[in-house]
Amino acid sequence: MTHTDEVIAKALAVVAASRAEREKDAERRKRVFGSIQIGRPLPTIKGQQLSLDLH
Repeated sequence: MTHTDEVIAKALAVVAASRAEREKDAERRKRVFGSIQIGRPLPTIKGQQLSLDLH
């Protein structure tokens, strides 16, 4: 294996490791923050027409 081939192989290994770490972190964030609710849901208004004065 030439020096160029070794450099390319090392670069590809670094890219693969970086991608794996990023995907692992994204899955962890999805698990942690996916279950957190930011606030209470907004109340629903049923059967009411709200007036809007456009003057």
